[in-house]
Amino acid sequence: MSGAVEVTVSGRQRAILDKWARNKADTPYRLVERCRIILLSADGVSNAAQGRFLNVDRQRPRRWRRRWVMSQERLDAAESKGASERDLSALLAEVLGDRERPGVAPTFSAEQLTKIIALACEKPDESGRPVTHWTPRELADEAIERGIVESISPRHVDRLLKGGISARTRRSTG
Repeated sequence: MSGAVEVTVSGRQRAILDKWARNKADTPYRLVERCRIILLSADGVSNAAQGRFLNVDRQRPRRWRRRWVMSQERLDAAESKGASERDLSALLAEVLGDRERPGVAPTFSAEQLTKIIALACEKPDESGRPVTHWTPRELADEAIERGIVESISPRHVDRLLKGGISARTRRSTG
């Protein structure tokens, strides 16, 4: 393995990881990929070989190996204390899950964004606006007036409508 972090997986852990890796229809893609990385790592497959096999860069197996090893003590302790299958599965899901990312919490909920988009689909004159087409300023004012949001800038409304909901917004609002 040429310097790669050595990964060990217990029989119970392997059974759960195997089940998740095989059940692709009901398991999120990222979790399937991470299970496969851990299983391949435990079988001694190098990061470079995993990268080629899984079609990912070799940094990804390296990252998940390290993360697994950092959690190994917790996993072993849970098993030695007789963790149920459900508890062990929850712990494995936590270990292989996404970590919180730094940054500001989302300003608007998915419901608020949906209501603003629905508002943009209405005719302005139905809201008593003396314009034929919505402008970002008019939409922002109407969203505030209707109580959809406490405040929103016309620029934010414009970005929302031009670009739709960004990948970042989707992650933070579901």
